[in-house]
Amino acid sequence: MHLVRENLFIGNIGDAAEILQNGSTEITHILSVLSSASISFFSEWRSGLTIPTKEIKKVYVGGSGDVAAPEGHSHDDSKSSLAPQKLLYSLEYAGKDLKLVRMALPIKDMESENLLDYLDPCLDFIDRSRKEGSVLVHCFAGVSRSAAIITAYLMRTEQLSQEDALESLKLSCEFVCPNDGFLEQLKMFEEMGYKVDHASPIYKRFRLKVLGDSYNRGEKIDSSKLGADPGLPAGSSSVLEAPPKEGINRTAYRCKKCRRIVALQENVVDHTPGEGETSFEWNKRRSGNPFNKSSQTECSSVFVEPLRWMTTVEEGGLEGKLSCAHCDARLGYFNWSGIQCSCGSWITPAFQLHKSRVDISTV
Repeated sequence: MHLVRENLFIGNIGDAAEILQNGSTEITHILSVLSSASISFFSEWRSGLTIPTKEIKKVYVGGSGDVAAPEGHSHDDSKSSLAPQKLLYSLEYAGKDLKLVRMALPIKDMESENLLDYLDPCLDFIDRSRKEGSVLVHCFAGVSRSAAIITAYLMRTEQLSQEDALESLKLSCEFVCPNDGFLEQLKMFEEMGYKVDHASPIYKRFRLKVLGDSYNRGEKIDSSKLGADPGLPAGSSSVLEAPPKEGINRTAYRCKKCRRIVALQENVVDHTPGEGETSFEWNKRRSGNPFNKSSQTECSSVFVEPLRWMTTVEEGGLEGKLSCAHCDARLGYFNWSGIQCSCGSWITPAFQLHKSRVDISTV
């Protein structure tokens, strides 16, 4: 184990197994970040190793049972990129005499793995554990996953950039090296102000990337991951969402033919004119305006998150027309592999509404 800060250690599966089997005078809490949250992972790693546990609770995405979130933090999973009912974490008493509190998360050490949506419960657990005793954060080798979570913790608690937090961690444990996908997500975490803000344009682009990766792997897109239909009366959506506060004006995009609302400003996914989002592509085409125009006209389209009125998207098509759910007028086009905006940027995946086919109003 390596001491990172007072009451905070980083280690590997061997360090955790030693403490769970024999107890510790220092460690009172363990945060396990392994491919499986089950304690049986230790038995599979080392034959004959048996660790007693007593379940406190399991928390699933969108499910109940989560601890109260500290002020300023939210565990609302309705806009999360994680699949519905996926295990978020398990909490249990573990080890010798069941004296240790163990939190376990199922995260693989892969660049495509979603780390962002696990950060809030992890960082909250580390905070509580340090107040009650000492915590060991470990993964399999103590190099990537545990390092990424502790880097995020240092970023939030000490207001450090991703680079500075990682360098600070390396002073305690020089061989730590989160994978490139985790480093990108930690950069997003920094840009969102050291929190996972589901309303942020940064998170929306990340969420689209996760959906796109899922589609490219051949997985069916869960309809619950499509945004609510803003054209339906409040409360008629299959997923309950917080109603807007009275007196708040919101920008709406309406079908020019029948005036049905097809998107709200909060559904819009921004992009950088002429440059695009190079971090969210699958090596298809490079972003950038090939004509290198110095003066750029306004984009002729608006790009939004996939919404539940987009039946062709829900049916699993790679690309196709986006037609109004009320009058069937053509509003735009979608393509999971990307679409080039009039400004020259490539947006991947892309759900495009032509501005000539919609009116912008306030609701």
